[in-house]
Amino acid sequence: MAHGYRVVHSSILLDWQKNPDGEARFNPSRLPEGAKSYLHVDHPRLIELRSRYSTFDSRVTTPFVWRNGHVRAEDLLYFRGDNAYVWQLRGPNMGLPAYALATYYVKSIDVLGLLSNLVEDDCFGNFIFHIDRKLVSRDLLDSIIEIYFLDRHLGLASAASDFNILDIGAGYGRLAHRMLCALPNVKRYVCTDAVAESTFISEYYLGFRNLNDRARVVPLHQIEEALEAQPIDLAINIHSFSECRLPAIEWWMSLLAKHRVKYLMIVPNTMDHGGELLLTHERKDMRMVIEKHGYRELAKDPKYADPVLQKYALNPTCHFLFELL
Repeated sequence: MAHGYRVVHSSILLDWQKNPDGEARFNPSRLPEGAKSYLHVDHPRLIELRSRYSTFDSRVTTPFVWRNGHVRAEDLLYFRGDNAYVWQLRGPNMGLPAYALATYYVKSIDVLGLLSNLVEDDCFGNFIFHIDRKLVSRDLLDSIIEIYFLDRHLGLASAASDFNILDIGAGYGRLAHRMLCALPNVKRYVCTDAVAESTFISEYYLGFRNLNDRARVVPLHQIEEALEAQPIDLAINIHSFSECRLPAIEWWMSLLAKHRVKYLMIVPNTMDHGGELLLTHERKDMRMVIEKHGYRELAKDPKYADPVLQKYALNPTCHFLFELL
């Protein structure tokens, strides 16, 4: 105990504690017809995107976390597994008890009935849990909590029917899928990402979910043109700013300010003080860059309103909302 260690029997440990540095994996679940022939490293569309991104502004494409190989070949096919896009089974608060706590928390705040209305499946390697007669995943639970944060502070569920959203670092399009299924008043949801593989996957995934009438995936080299043509009310950044270098965040904030995007939601992917600090993985403060471009903090909420759940439920963090002055 003098050095902070104690030997305990493995039977009292949680699954994530028995294998704290577990490798990425996926649930070998069903795949839709045509997935294997499309979602592979040699597909012409992915090759094209990689080529385009390789010549784009290096300030936004020079990676800190998402280096070559961060997205593995199998992640293209099983992109909803426990991998670079969403950690589902690794790390603190990623076991079944944490999922159960998060599920019952969502039930306690679910005035819109999203948990009942949104459907989950194990497609593309997703890990699902059967809790209180409902199939849930981290994808589903995180998305619902994020939607309620925006509804709480922006009245998103009752907003005008021409509300437009930009998702920066959209990954495979998880939140776009949930938002558009939950809120019919969101007119357009634009996904973009500085990682070619993410753009490639999200194009496929949102088409698979039959959302192309309201969702649009914009490659990085076309984002300026897209913002000139489509006014955006809200930009969302879930985790990706934390995984960027400051020049990349600077590039994105300059773009948002230039196009007068009124609101910006940020969810950090660092556990400093429960996610209360806006730090990158390099320990750099992104807040100064955000405020430099005219944005002020409008709201900051813990992911779980209950302090006990904020300590023990699934992947605790904080949600931030900024407004352009």
